[in-house]
Amino acid sequence: MQFTHEFLVGFSKSYGLFYLIALSVAITIYAYWPALRNRFDKAANSIFDDEEGPCR
Repeated sequence: MQFTHEFLVGFSKSYGLFYLIALSVAITIYAYWPALRNRFDKAANSIFDDEEGPCR
């Protein structure tokens, strides 16, 4: 079986879209998972914890 350019383009457009949607949903679920809240809050506030004051 030979793959033509039209077949590969159609395949990548249809299944690539579903792949990216599934990946986006998985990343969103990971980001809003309740058990990871402390880790993300610590990472968001870590820049403020390391500061001693303005540079001189």
